[in-house]
Amino acid sequence: MKDRIQSVDIFRGATIVLMILVNTPGTWSNVFPPLLHAKWHGYTPTDLVFPFFLFIVGTSIVFAYQYKQTNSGTYKKISIRTLKLIGLGLFLGAFTISFPFFKEFANIRFPGVLQRIGLVFFFASLLFLNFKWKTLIGITVGLLVGYWLLMTLIPVNGIESTLDRAPNNLANWLDVQIFGSHNYKTDYDPEGFLSTIPSIASSLLGIFTGLILLSKQKKKATILFGLGGALLLIGHLWDLIFPINKALWTSSFVMVTAGWANIILALIYYLTDIKKIKFGSIFRYAGANAIVVYFLSSFISKIMGQIRIGDTSLHGWLFQNIYVQDFMSMETSSLLYGLSVVAFYCLLAYVLYKRKIFIKV
Repeated sequence: MKDRIQSVDIFRGATIVLMILVNTPGTWSNVFPPLLHAKWHGYTPTDLVFPFFLFIVGTSIVFAYQYKQTNSGTYKKISIRTLKLIGLGLFLGAFTISFPFFKEFANIRFPGVLQRIGLVFFFASLLFLNFKWKTLIGITVGLLVGYWLLMTLIPVNGIESTLDRAPNNLANWLDVQIFGSHNYKTDYDPEGFLSTIPSIASSLLGIFTGLILLSKQKKKATILFGLGGALLLIGHLWDLIFPINKALWTSSFVMVTAGWANIILALIYYLTDIKKIKFGSIFRYAGANAIVVYFLSSFISKIMGQIRIGDTSLHGWLFQNIYVQDFMSMETSSLLYGLSVVAFYCLLAYVLYKRKIFIKV
């Protein structure tokens, strides 16, 4: 686009920065509650981060593919990018610093954040390329309502399905049946098989926002605020019978997170694209190489957790010897460690951006 929509770049980068922050505390034993996921039902600010990224993936699809032809070349590019994302995710799940540098097969996690991003990108892109917006609305509603009915009406092994973390939870049960020991937890995976269905809807809702931003509508910020408020209302009403839950990626969770995404994006859009107030450049830098920055943060964090120094890891040694101080609470020390990690990757993103290095994944 000649006239880039600054707010989208800022939103994408801010989401990546927050993903790094919540993933790398000094110690998981001492974290401020807003920086932790909800234990099961409900949501915290941290639970908004991943759906925000899938939402902005959808918005970015509109910008990238609005004039693309539905031909084999386009489908090939989409497929290659999908496989790259899935491959990077599987690599993160399998890598270890000890020879032969990969975990035993039974211990490798198959689902994951990058894998879900890849799958969501694939299906959302194909749907956008092949259907008009009215049809996409119907598909989105179908995915969310269909998932709700699947999760609440289909019994598991003859037992009425539950939405609690239990063996007769349909999504959890399917994760165990399909992935076995390859899940994040023994009984379920937060990026599991069935919950990928509604996560596609998160991206489709981002597509609608992208269409609004590229339309000739006036007062786009107002429209996005209104849309966000409506989605929030629907999501919280739906929560009464289908609880908001990130681990299950419930339909109410999709609506609420997309609602907040629209409201926050509308605010940034109003300030940057309408009022022309310049801020958030560092987030634009991070957003320009979003997947690379996220992958490196995850990969390096994993290495630092495996390098041993005495009876602790390199990560633990740095935290204990630099950040743990008598005059600070452990939660504050843990947060400062995470902020230091964020600062490092923001600096890396800045260097890449200024040198015009943009690594496509």
